[in-house]
Amino acid sequence: MKKFGLVLVGLVVVLPVLVGVADAGEATRRLVPAMFVLGDSTLDVGNNNHLKGQGVPRADKPFFGIDFPGGAMSTGRFSNGYNIADFIAKYLGFDRSPVAYLALKSRNYLIPGAMDRGVSFASAGAGILDSTNAGKNIPLSQQVRYMASTKAAMEAAKGTRKVSKLLADSFFLLGIGSNDIILSTAKTPGDIAALFTFLVSNYTVAITDLYGMGARNLGIINVGPVGCVPLVRVVNATGACNDGMNRLAMVLAAKIKSAVASLATSLPGLSYSLGDSFAFFQPIFANPQASGFLSVDTACCGSGRLGAEGVCMRNSRLCGNRDAYMFWDWVHSTQRVAELGAQALFQDGPAQVTAPISFKQLALLACKTCSMMTD
Repeated sequence: MKKFGLVLVGLVVVLPVLVGVADAGEATRRLVPAMFVLGDSTLDVGNNNHLKGQGVPRADKPFFGIDFPGGAMSTGRFSNGYNIADFIAKYLGFDRSPVAYLALKSRNYLIPGAMDRGVSFASAGAGILDSTNAGKNIPLSQQVRYMASTKAAMEAAKGTRKVSKLLADSFFLLGIGSNDIILSTAKTPGDIAALFTFLVSNYTVAITDLYGMGARNLGIINVGPVGCVPLVRVVNATGACNDGMNRLAMVLAAKIKSAVASLATSLPGLSYSLGDSFAFFQPIFANPQASGFLSVDTACCGSGRLGAEGVCMRNSRLCGNRDAYMFWDWVHSTQRVAELGAQALFQDGPAQVTAPISFKQLALLACKTCSMMTD
């Protein structure tokens, strides 16, 4: 079975729409001046379409984008429409995710784009480790370097003071790690321990480097139950989740949570919000109908058993009601799941699944001089 670009959307939950926040069709006043995105295919909005070479995962053909506004179009998103980065951007007051870094570079529009709304460096198939899907994506370390070069170009054009304020007030979104778990070959306790050491070390280095560039507001989508994506389920004769893989993901999520909390105590002014993906998925998988899903194990677009024995393409089997499916293809979520996930990230109160604050609270902290949302 051919594998590529394996990443799972982080969050699923049905919660009330927040008053004062943009819904799926409209933007409101911006809460932050810009948004910078680093991560994998759950957040990619077209970077991989600009990468050359065999085996690069690209969402550049039908049926990807079939529900994207303006008609069916393949936008580089691994979704039937918007992805979670788009919906998070909407909650922040933008119309959609910032444009992909490589797309801005190709149009010679990097500096205006970055200053106006930010940049997305996310790349399908990327991992925390450079060795994950090596040569077929932009790994986290390279995404951070692209951010550094973008900052330097912005400063050369607009001045250090203006760029420093922009970055300090901006929202940095980070979602990565699932590919490292899915593709890991670590089996022995020693190898697994070494894997976690490398993953957490690289993760903290990336955050520290971003902080050094001026990032102060970090929204994190933590690793979720990747053992439940159709591509993994189909290997099991019963179609059940891979519990061993989920345990590894859970351990990584806990270690990232601890590492980020520790960083926040040593990096003055760093604020963060971390979403617990497992807290969402477990009740949804247990009772799909309660959340409006008819299927949580089968790809809407694909072929073979569970729709997971072939990539989504023009001649694939396509489900009729895409909103009733959790998974769009053999790994990635549908647009509806992305929307509900973003909604959950911004939810405050008893149902809050972020710590220590919600994405909404983080955005309000970032926007010290902007108009506050009204509840």
